[in-house]
Amino acid sequence: SDISLDVKAGETYGLIGLNGAGKTTLLKTILGLKDQSAGAISVAGHKAGGSEAKKQLAFLPERFDPAWFLNAYEFINFTLSLYGRKVAKTEIDAMATKLGLKLEFLPKRASTYSKGMRQKLGLMTTFMTGCPLLILDEPMSGLDPLARAQVKDIIAEARGQGRTTFLSSHILSDMEELCDRIAVLHGGRIVFVGKPQDLISQSGQK
Repeated sequence: SDISLDVKAGETYGLIGLNGAGKTTLLKTILGLKDQSAGAISVAGHKAGGSEAKKQLAFLPERFDPAWFLNAYEFINFTLSLYGRKVAKTEIDAMATKLGLKLEFLPKRASTYSKGMRQKLGLMTTFMTGCPLLILDEPMSGLDPLARAQVKDIIAEARGQGRTTFLSSHILSDMEELCDRIAVLHGGRIVFVGKPQDLISQSGQK
């Protein structure tokens, strides 16, 4: 209800809210997977859901499951082909190393992967699209503390490249550490927008 949101190019922006607050619904409308009942949403100046808007973004859903019969190389190459992009095997290996996905698993089918490994494959693919806007729904889901630290490094690297990351998460410490600004969604309404430190100051709680 009455959502007004402006994510600036190059910033890391966090969306916080309880289960059922409307986070996934909001993300789906930004992606064009769900029609808004009123108002307008634009992505890099293009109508949300349109082909031009879709070219600008890569999305990682909370429940990510790659095609079970593909290995990591096949999945990444297939996905990047949708963006008209090609990468060398060495680039895939380098990204896997950054995220702690062991290279011996890359030629194996995704059906053999644990939840954490599948999540790493999803993160690898999303960042390798080269898209200027990355939308991540609970990107730390299923990751151990080391992998979470590695994902933070990748997000910081994307910011250094001038890319925009829009993420939702329940892990408030991660949001405080990563985000330039956050929005708190509660009961379908935005009740706070600002720097994480401002929310801490306003609430008087760590």
